[in-house]
This record gives sequence, C-alpha cells and structure tokens, in this order.
Amino acid sequence: MHPAQEPPAAPATAPPAPPSAPPASPPFMPDVPAPPRRPAAIGVELRVSKRILWIGAAVYPLHNIARVYSFLLRPKRKEAVLRFLRYTAGTLITGFIAMLPGLPSLAAGGGDSGAAGYVTFVWIAALAVEIYLVVDLFSVLLAADHHVLAVETSGASTALVTSQDPRYLDQVVGQISYAIDHPDTEFKVTVESLHFSPKNYYFGDNVNMYGGSGNVGIGA
Repeated sequence: MHPAQEPPAAPATAPPAPPSAPPASPPFMPDVPAPPRRPAAIGVELRVSKRILWIGAAVYPLHNIARVYSFLLRPKRKEAVLRFLRYTAGTLITGFIAMLPGLPSLAAGGGDSGAAGYVTFVWIAALAVEIYLVVDLFSVLLAADHHVLAVETSGASTALVTSQDPRYLDQVVGQISYAIDHPDTEFKVTVESLHFSPKNYYFGDNVNMYGGSGNVGIGA
C-alpha cells in the first residue's frame, strides 16, 4: 500500500505591485487659489505641456528659459516730471525765439496786423504743445503699479505676466521652475492680459512681447 501523496504546493506568486503615486508637488509651491479676474480684463491661458510653455499663442521652450522672477512694475513718475519740466522750458524758449521777428513791429506801436497774427500763432502753438505735455505727464503719474512675473529666454524675448495677487505669481514662478527640472510636469492656469506703454514703466532689460497694437506685454 502506497503512502498518501501530498498535493503539490501552489506556486508562489509575487504580491501585486502598488499603484504608482503621482509625483508630489514641490514643497515651495503654496496652495493659492487663482484670484478673481477683473471685469475688464481679457483672459489668457498659461500652460506647460511637453516641455513647452504656452502664454496665449506665444511659445517658449522650457530649455530656452534663462530666468523666471516676479517684481513690481512701477511707472517712471520721476522721469515724467523731469521730462515735463525740460520740454516745458524748451517750448517757452523756442516760442520766445520764434516771436522775435514780430516783436519790433509790436513794440513800435504800428499796429501791424501781420506781426500780431504771427505772435498769436506762436503762442497758440506753444499752448497746444504744453497741453500735450500736461496730458503725457498725468498719464504717467496716474498709471497703476502692476505685480508682474517675467519669463526671460536666452534670446531677446521676454514675456510679462501680471496678477492682482502677488502670491499667485509666486506660485506660478514655482510651477515653471519645477517644470524646467521635471520633464513630465504639466499644468495650466488662467491669466489676464496686460497692455502698457514701455516708455512709461521700469521693467529692466529690453523686452519684446506680443499683445495689442503699439503696446507690449501680456499678463497673468
């Protein structure tokens, strides 16, 4: 009688591999909700996908980005005041020189209508120039400050992004910086467009941007 045979042992199976967890967000990225968009602002999409930074229709390869930073964009108020004083002085001096040919006739009391008309024309022209200078001055003095994020490339182009909340800009800076070192990172945020005259603001290096006719800049 043969002894009872033991049933063959079941083959050992490896435990199922745990599902891969998504990469954790960098610790320096605060969870700041997007600020509400201003009623008059035009929305622009800023996103990173497949190693490409998109700001609206503009494309910036991540490997071509040299610097990402935020700062406060301030109008050139001091320069505007100095420019107004300089141009005003130049207008008055030029107007006085232009009136010199007609002053002798008026001083003689001859009632030369031609000389009087010439002097009046010079004063009207000087007044028109002065009105233009006053408008230009107050357009800078009353211009608003903007919290701005700048994306500089290794070439000549720079993109500007603005937001009502500077913490939101800091978050976007962290996201872009993290995406530069982590190729699989993708994200998308909604931003606002920004149009301004570059001659009226301090923004550092020469900037080439898209958006608007006769203006530069796009915003967040």
